[in-house]
Amino acid sequence: MEDPEDRKRAELGQTDAPAEDEIAEAFEKIVSEGAQRLHRRWREVVATGLAGGLEIAVGVLALLAVLEATGDDLLAGLAFSIGFIALMLGRSELFTEGFLVPVTAVFARRASGAQLAKLWVGTLVANLVGGWLVMWLVVRGFPDLVPVAVESARHFVEAPLDLQSVALAFLGGSVITLMTRMQHGAHSEGGKIVASVIGGFLLAGLMLFHSILDSLLIFGALHSGAPFGYGDWLAWFWYTLLLNMAGGLLVVTLIRLVRSKELIERERAAVARGR
Repeated sequence: MEDPEDRKRAELGQTDAPAEDEIAEAFEKIVSEGAQRLHRRWREVVATGLAGGLEIAVGVLALLAVLEATGDDLLAGLAFSIGFIALMLGRSELFTEGFLVPVTAVFARRASGAQLAKLWVGTLVANLVGGWLVMWLVVRGFPDLVPVAVESARHFVEAPLDLQSVALAFLGGSVITLMTRMQHGAHSEGGKIVASVIGGFLLAGLMLFHSILDSLLIFGALHSGAPFGYGDWLAWFWYTLLLNMAGGLLVVTLIRLVRSKELIERERAAVARGR
């Protein structure tokens, strides 16, 4: 005769927490990966950030090539997803991908806030430096792409700080964090690639404000003698950066943390017992 507890377990799943098995599995994967990333040394943080800037710049090159050939922003957005695919397969680091996985690890007390700050600052600077260098090569190697690079960059640096710009930057942070969440929820490389294509299409195809991607477009224009300067870039960059963080943290990450409240408490208890 079947035991009532076994029958109940079969109905509820393998975890006794008030969450589905897949949610619990994804949470464990996110916390484990986040802890590994947060315990990197400075050298590793900078190296993965530089690689991330290089790979996103490759996506920007694809975007500019398709935009110059077709004039279609949506097709160019699909082309840009090459950068996200390269980033995922290369296991590199993009600053705006750090709003879910490392933050969850900190809430689970598998790492500290100081380690999160180190990851964010090191990755952000390395992304920008790596992208700046590669975009110099891009505009020197493909001078035909310079006009479209300048025109694309002007869309961002000349945007006024109004409600539309705030919404575009907030949505940019939300979309990139949602892409990260989808990649961690996928059970195959193919699923992760689909998530990368979705993220690239939405971010670049709809010209959402993204602090790294769009900075690389602006750098390409600046390397080509654009009619604006680094001060104009900074005037756009500071609020885009903050709103990207707000969009990623307050929408996708906050909802995920609330959804995983009991799992976070269990992880904290496990960490406390291990001390």
